[in-house]
Amino acid sequence: MAKNKKIWIADDDESIRFVLESGLSEAGFNVSTFEDGNEVVNKLDIESPHLLLTDLKMPGRDGMDLLETFRNEHQKIPIIIMTAHSDLDTTVEAFEAGAWDYIAKPFDLNTAIEKINKAISEKKNVQKKLTEKEEISLRAGKILGKSPAMQDLFNSIGKLSHSDSTVLLVGESGTGKELVSQAIFEHSDRSNKKLISLNVADIPVELLESELFGHEKGAFKGAGDQRIGRFEQADKGTLFLDEVGDMPLETQTRIIRVLSSGEFYRIGGNSPIKVDVRIIAATNQNLEEKVRNGSFREDLYHRLNVIKINLPPLRDRKEDILLLTSYFLKKFSEEAKIKVKVLSKEVEELFENLIWPGNVLQLQNVCQSLTLLSSGQEISISDIPKDLSLQRKGPEMSWSDMLESWASKKLLKGDDHILNSATPIFEGTMIKAALKVTKGKKSEAAKLLGWGRNTLARKITELDL
Repeated sequence: MAKNKKIWIADDDESIRFVLESGLSEAGFNVSTFEDGNEVVNKLDIESPHLLLTDLKMPGRDGMDLLETFRNEHQKIPIIIMTAHSDLDTTVEAFEAGAWDYIAKPFDLNTAIEKINKAISEKKNVQKKLTEKEEISLRAGKILGKSPAMQDLFNSIGKLSHSDSTVLLVGESGTGKELVSQAIFEHSDRSNKKLISLNVADIPVELLESELFGHEKGAFKGAGDQRIGRFEQADKGTLFLDEVGDMPLETQTRIIRVLSSGEFYRIGGNSPIKVDVRIIAATNQNLEEKVRNGSFREDLYHRLNVIKINLPPLRDRKEDILLLTSYFLKKFSEEAKIKVKVLSKEVEELFENLIWPGNVLQLQNVCQSLTLLSSGQEISISDIPKDLSLQRKGPEMSWSDMLESWASKKLLKGDDHILNSATPIFEGTMIKAALKVTKGKKSEAAKLLGWGRNTLARKITELDL
């Protein structure tokens, strides 16, 4: 495969360029090296590679700038980024900007060659396309959505189809984290292996390590037989750890060892067990806050937060509410063997203006209840439970009205120096809004805010965003 394939390497570190050029040339690739991004762009005027391997941090035009250039002008050329473990936030941004894969420094040359071969063989034109759809069909169920937030989610799942990277799903209860984990699994190279799931919050603390790692016969009172744990069951496949924020600290320590070495011991065992497992973790908690208060290990957080996917709440997916409702009503009507129920226009308007604190799961339960309990084929406003109607969104206030209300309350309470507390909130809100619009692309967000990229990076650090 490597014969005559042109690989470009961009890195300002001469030693890394030398190691990669030597190793890849020996593997049969046609290698060219560049000290910075400007040299790469200049060479693009003459020819193009089959793959670009670039460092993220370089003087002048860096890896993020190259990603933008290739995305706009050379979309079919896969790019693999090189980064340090301490730069995972930028790694996530690079994936969102179109990076094919990443190699962590210090890297293993054989792993780099394996990833390069895989990227060239698959390329962009055979990547499993999931964008511009309103649904992803799964072996059990569907993920539906035409809203921009869901299209971004579908795109993320598509990008992950060629990667074994650890994924962290973050979203409120009821947003569908388990379904998304299923979609990532079914569209991955491990889809012909097992997906093993475990909700950490469902397992008593004293049994959790046995559930994860297994135990030997006689390891503790009641251990009458050897037990194979979830990690071992998921070997060569995928392990989905739901509600990972509820994991006790002592178990977190053991998880880190498995993620770093791929080895663990069954409880009561003397022989290490080697596994090859892809981890998808999920939480509805703020893990950054848990790290700050000491209830979640920072090193584990960084091990899990390689690729972070935020699942939008239903209230931010107004375009999807009636699409989901139609799907659920049809599903439950067919299960009950009755004519498909439909919503009246009044109920449609109500549904689109509810806040849905329980998200898609709440909508699903409401649809099931209405299918079975409403008397007519058309569901009218009189069929809607009163407690649901009370969840209607209130009248909107302008941001300046809300700011004035906040300031008045603070001053009436006797607070002073309120600008010192308001300014970080204001700046943080503006930064989050800009990053949301640019889908996390910091260079574009900085332009929208009227800042330089370095200023934005400094503000994000200062405000701990």
